[in-house]
Amino acid sequence: MLDFRATFAFQFIINQIVMSGSTFGQIFKITTFGESHGRAVGVTIDGCPANLAVNESFIQAELDRRRPGQSKIVTQRDESDTVQILSGIFEGKTTGQPIAMVIFNEDQRSKDYSHIADKYRPSHADFTYQAKYGIRDYRGGGRSSARETAARVAAGAIAKLLLAKAGIEINAYVSQVGDIQLDKDYKKFDFRNIEATPVRCPDLETAEKMIQLIQSVKKAGDTIGGVTTCVVTGCPVGLGEPAFDKLHADLGKAILSINACKGFEYGSGFEGVTMRGSQHNDPFFAENGVVKTKSNFSGGIQGGISNAMDIYFRAAFKPVATIIHAQSSVNQAGEAVEVVGRGRHDPCVLPRAVPIVEAMTALVLADHWLRLRTAQV
Repeated sequence: MLDFRATFAFQFIINQIVMSGSTFGQIFKITTFGESHGRAVGVTIDGCPANLAVNESFIQAELDRRRPGQSKIVTQRDESDTVQILSGIFEGKTTGQPIAMVIFNEDQRSKDYSHIADKYRPSHADFTYQAKYGIRDYRGGGRSSARETAARVAAGAIAKLLLAKAGIEINAYVSQVGDIQLDKDYKKFDFRNIEATPVRCPDLETAEKMIQLIQSVKKAGDTIGGVTTCVVTGCPVGLGEPAFDKLHADLGKAILSINACKGFEYGSGFEGVTMRGSQHNDPFFAENGVVKTKSNFSGGIQGGISNAMDIYFRAAFKPVATIIHAQSSVNQAGEAVEVVGRGRHDPCVLPRAVPIVEAMTALVLADHWLRLRTAQV
């Protein structure tokens, strides 16, 4: 067996390392639990204000947008993702107590993963998880599986309901799959078209091209990545802090915590480096007593604090690591092996990533909105 302890400078004892990092937020705080092939995944929410009207059908609708098996271009794992609310809501309103929600797994096929019980799949968390903890759940990746994000979407639905009371709206969509990308400004799209196609691209002509590309990649037993764009409207001035808790920094952490996410940029992003300061600065003006900016290269955030302009960002997602091709790897003994993907996997994560991106954005904004309210008391 490989001696993983040699990879740690402080010679940690592997079986005493505690897994942390399942909790997110400061005031609106969530903790998720569960594994891909365990009994269930779920979430607890602490810090949600009392008397918030909660429509359970809205939570379910958000989960339906993320669930597997919803179209031919996503994984065919058959999960209803039916949410059960266990606590914190009474007669359709939050009580102010912790909200607990659970989603039971219904279509696990753990035998699909028996062939990699002691092998490390390329670009998965298998090796690093085993190296750190000395144990791993190889059935679909266990805790490192994107199955966990169902719990985030359930919590994000509650956050969306809270933000809606403040007039804050979040819309994400697929803006690129492979080399097929939208080159239009988001303001030119009708966001109602996002759900009109299974790829969740608001430009219907481009959406069809994306679908055809995903289908061809799937037929070849391969996978492909892409980009989601997210737009936040109605956000007030004042969300975010000027140092370590900058709003864009927290958004970046939230989005990059999503499985397969490889990049985050907000506002002008990397393209901004090609501009001069005289071009990139956003001039202020006043309209009916409200301060606005003529341009918005800042992406609605300046000095880490929202300025009431639209917040927009892009998130890049890699091709799914599981492919139906033989790949070279090693097993736990360090022996050379071949790994061939089995089971049911997304040929492209982008369509199902859209509601997850929205959920994580909502969780960040809800937390900062409550922090702002607390600071104003």
